[in-house]
Amino acid sequence: MTQLRTVQVLGGGSAGSSAHVRSLAAGLVARGVRVTVCAPAELEHHYDFPGAGAHFAPVPRRSDPAAVGALRAACSGADVVHAHGLHAAVRTALALSGLRVPLVVTWHTRAHDEGARGRVLRLLERRAARAAAVVLGTCSELVDRARNRGARDARLGPVAVPAPRWRADGVEDKARAELGAVERPLVMAVGSLEPHRGYGTLLDAARRWRGLDPVPLVVIAGEGRERAAIQRRIEAEQLPVRLVGRRDDITELLSAADVAVLPSRWEARALLAQEALRLGVPLVATAVGGVPELVGDAAELVPYGDAEALATAVHRLLADPALREDLAAAGRAQAATWPTEDETIAQVLSVYDELVAGRVR
Repeated sequence: MTQLRTVQVLGGGSAGSSAHVRSLAAGLVARGVRVTVCAPAELEHHYDFPGAGAHFAPVPRRSDPAAVGALRAACSGADVVHAHGLHAAVRTALALSGLRVPLVVTWHTRAHDEGARGRVLRLLERRAARAAAVVLGTCSELVDRARNRGARDARLGPVAVPAPRWRADGVEDKARAELGAVERPLVMAVGSLEPHRGYGTLLDAARRWRGLDPVPLVVIAGEGRERAAIQRRIEAEQLPVRLVGRRDDITELLSAADVAVLPSRWEARALLAQEALRLGVPLVATAVGGVPELVGDAAELVPYGDAEALATAVHRLLADPALREDLAAAGRAQAATWPTEDETIAQVLSVYDELVAGRVR
């Protein structure tokens, strides 16, 4: 039997999509599939795709006109090409022009821009949706969005990423000491410092917590274009918030937290939510996108942009250890209902087999 050949394409490579491709590559290789990962060169260092058994082909980011040519060369011998994210999908569709290679697209999230840029992004979404043989949406809202953009075949594909490794004894205390939260509550947020993450609302909530005794420390892990503006506000308003940048020890930091917070304007299957529930860390999140579908009743949900609701929900949890324990248990139970890595890989492979069989006919 001929070995199935696939190419996985990443654009900018968000943490969620990159971790998924790493997991998918390892699982496909273990099942006898030949995998090539096309992505910006720096992602090889962070995710070690060759360590998963995949061939790695560096391609420039989406702004580089050489990207389409590099992708076409990498995809020329593939049986199926799988693009992850909007920009990766559009570039890959261009690269496959004239080639009889089926394209699978996974939509991990959605664009957040409004105005003229938003109209352009919607055009790109239509182009990506219509070019794909199958669109996999990571939540039901994205499946509906793909269908509305003209997808011929859109299906729910709730991706799984590796479960966090369980922390060693003493790691929590060490993390709290490093962050300066030994004798005060620790509230943890993780994600790029971008406008859609809702950190302005989180800072509004932190201002309300200054009257508590002890005052909770809010730690935000991540980098992005809003860092300078967020830091200026923290200093100007003397907020109990600390920016710690991009970290490789998110699991350890999160496991040390009393509460995790996800204040985003929109999320599908947020990594923070998945890790928090698996670790048994109580989560307060905005009721947006795929978040309610992901967490069920195992998290406190608040409206996006409502600082009062966010502050109240976090304060209630910090003041009630029994409630935190109940939510931790509910989180672990909810996480046990999510698709496993094996189930995710099996679903994707079944899509590939279906498309390859269709080509043979």
